[in-house]
Amino acid sequence: MRADLARSIRLFRAFRTEQAKPDAYYTTLAADTAAQLLDRVSLAGATVLDVGGGPGYFADAFRRAGARCVCVDVDAGELTGQGAPGTGVLGSALELPLADGSVDVCFSSNVLEHVPDPWRMADEMARVTREGGLIFLAYTNWLSPWGGHETSPWHYLGGERAARRYARVHGRQPKNRYGRSLFPVSVAHGLRWARSARDVELVDAFPRYLPWWCRPLVKVPVVREFVTWNLVLVLRKLG
Repeated sequence: MRADLARSIRLFRAFRTEQAKPDAYYTTLAADTAAQLLDRVSLAGATVLDVGGGPGYFADAFRRAGARCVCVDVDAGELTGQGAPGTGVLGSALELPLADGSVDVCFSSNVLEHVPDPWRMADEMARVTREGGLIFLAYTNWLSPWGGHETSPWHYLGGERAARRYARVHGRQPKNRYGRSLFPVSVAHGLRWARSARDVELVDAFPRYLPWWCRPLVKVPVVREFVTWNLVLVLRKLG
C-alpha cells in the first residue's frame, strides 16, 4: 500500500460522505486498513479480533484476505448493522470475553475514544494477543480537527459546550456525547502507554490518513495533537 497524497485525498473524499453513504465510506476505509495490515503480517489463516467492530466492515475485508475474524461489540444493534447477524460476540472492550493469547492479530478502529477507560481497553487487547502477535490500534485524538466527531470543530471550546450547540442547531442530541460516549484521548498518552506497557513492543506509530512524509509529525509534541487526525499504534506482543 502506498501512503501517498493521492491515497489521503481519496480517503478524505470518502470521509466527507460518511453520513450520507456510510456503506461506501466504511467499505473504502476497511479495504485501505486491510492493506495497511497486509504490509506487516499475513492474514491467511490468521485469527483476528476486531474490537468494537460493529457491523463488520473491517472483518469482511480481513476475511477476504484469508483471516478468521470475529467482532466483539457491546451493542447488539451494531453487530447486525448490515442487516444480518455476522460473526460477532457481545462483550465489553474493557473486559474482552476471550482467553489470554487467543488471537494472532487484535485490531480496533476508532473505538478507543468511546470508552471511559481507554488504556484498560488497550491492556485487554494486549492480553488476548498471542506472543509474537500484532496489535493494531487506531483512534481519533481529541485535539484533532475531528476530535469532537459530529460536534467538531466546536469541541475546541469544550466538549459540553459543543454538545449543547449541536443540540441547539440540529434539534437533537449528538450521537457522541462528551463524557458519556466520547472521551478525550491524546497522541502523547497513547505513545506513553505503548512505551510503558510491560508485555508489548511499539513497532510503529503514524498518522492513519496522512501521507508517509507526515510521519515525523508524530514525534513533535503539541503539534502532533492537532495535525495527526487519527493515530495508529502498531505493537508486537512480547513473551
